[in-house]
Amino acid sequence: MLLRSSVKTSRPRGRLAAGAAGVLALVVGFGVVNASAASAWDPGPGHGQQQQLAPRTSFTMAADGSSGATAGGEGIPNIDSVKKTIATYYGDPGTGIADKTASPYISEMSTIIAGETAKLQAEYAAAKAKGQKPAIVFDADDTTLWTYDMEVADMHFTFNPAEQDVWVQDQRFPATPAMVAFVNKAAAIGFTVFGLTGRNDNQKAATLGNLSKVGYTPFTAANFYTKWTGVGASQQPSYITCAAAACTTVEYKALTRKHIQDLGYTIDLNVGDQWSDLQGGYAQRALKLPNPTYYLPSPDLPGVNEPTLAPRTHFSMAPDGTSGATAGGEGIPNIDSVKKTIATYYGDPGTGIANKTDSPYIREMRSLVLRQLPVLAATCFVEKKLHKNPAIVLDADDTTLWTYDMEVADMHFTFNPAEQDVWVQDQRFPATPSMTTLATVAQKSGCTLIGLTGRNDDQKAATLGNLAKVGYTGFTAPNYYTKWTGVGASQQPSYITCATAKCTTIEYKSQTRKHVESAAGGKYDIVANYGDQFSDLIGGSADRAVKLPNPTYYLP
Repeated sequence: MLLRSSVKTSRPRGRLAAGAAGVLALVVGFGVVNASAASAWDPGPGHGQQQQLAPRTSFTMAADGSSGATAGGEGIPNIDSVKKTIATYYGDPGTGIADKTASPYISEMSTIIAGETAKLQAEYAAAKAKGQKPAIVFDADDTTLWTYDMEVADMHFTFNPAEQDVWVQDQRFPATPAMVAFVNKAAAIGFTVFGLTGRNDNQKAATLGNLSKVGYTPFTAANFYTKWTGVGASQQPSYITCAAAACTTVEYKALTRKHIQDLGYTIDLNVGDQWSDLQGGYAQRALKLPNPTYYLPSPDLPGVNEPTLAPRTHFSMAPDGTSGATAGGEGIPNIDSVKKTIATYYGDPGTGIANKTDSPYIREMRSLVLRQLPVLAATCFVEKKLHKNPAIVLDADDTTLWTYDMEVADMHFTFNPAEQDVWVQDQRFPATPSMTTLATVAQKSGCTLIGLTGRNDDQKAATLGNLAKVGYTGFTAPNYYTKWTGVGASQQPSYITCATAKCTTIEYKSQTRKHVESAAGGKYDIVANYGDQFSDLIGGSADRAVKLPNPTYYLP
């Protein structure tokens, strides 16, 4: 069914017109829509036709997160899709452990390094012909030692320096694919091999031990540079001077390379997985290795312009993660940049707490509701007068109740059902911006509010309590649908039949909407279905589907 923008009837129009004027006054009275906008009754793009119920696949994203100010929620790569894409790239079956034998990442690394290996002999000969002492500089993490299992299986993409030190001291890291043969070959040809890492002096011995353990032979303590701690003898060297008390990565690494050159070496190649490993000059060539699992930015040296040493900003990504098989590491949105973009969008200053007063997200939600309210109110009013029993269906999480602080400050984008239940039972969630207004206008205009959520029956009472607590007045227990637990009386209802023993979200939600529109469910006409996930909306049994923005998780 399509949302009706007008209803033909032979009934007298006087009372309908008077009632419509009252609806306009109600909408304007909430201060969300002005009189001219309300009188236009413009629902925005998509009115009269079904919204495309599929995620975006093309994105423009600046590495520093600034795109979150302008991209809109659907224009930000969804972080769960990014995780799945990264997993595909590394051959991770969902355990957080990379495939060590074959994966798109291993294939890409093998191709890159094969090309670089072919250049070594000629570059060495050319340098020697000029009377130079040729050298190559290598970073450590994800250049010579592979951190994926730590970053994902252990830390779940949330870096923990104390836990990282455990991995370093235990020498747990495997070699980065293809790099042992490349480093050893370079040394065998005659290049002097240097290590230059952001790991600190207290981690130097263990790092050298790990490198030796996985097969590297050229690294020595004298030619391996780690960062000072500022404690005891571990102090900033005299050859490094920085603009502020804390040196940037580029200052530390570029000036260390300058120091190596001052020792008489020519750095023919500088290899790293971060752009900040490579910026600042003091190398004939730079080789960027792929790594979408973290991003360590740093300002370049003053006056240095290196436009080619910068991250991608345009990406194509399928929501199911399959792009990881073909996109290449630089073609996958870096997860740290995605986090920063999401934080900008929600007005999160870095604490994991969304701004509750103003943010790009709040403004987008206000605009979305502004477009919806006039036609929604009019439709509810007209259908009520015509005894069509109008209703709207609303999901819970990030449709009526806002989960950002739980998802980010508490869970760090790694969902924990036990912790979620604590938040639910404690009724901690604020209202999703502008949605109490939408629900109130719909209810006062004649629509019944129907709740339909993936939360379970054991969470129903607390969810209804939370909704009332933050200002929703129209939800009732009989018209609030939660999912069965399979325990005791909480069983799958007879009106839901699924293809397998475990129902999908779409099976559960679409068949529940069908039930709501049936005589047994109240014979409502669902004039609009609101959700933040496409799976909230797919499957029909609603005149109109309205997708709310949410890049913080993806439930297909």
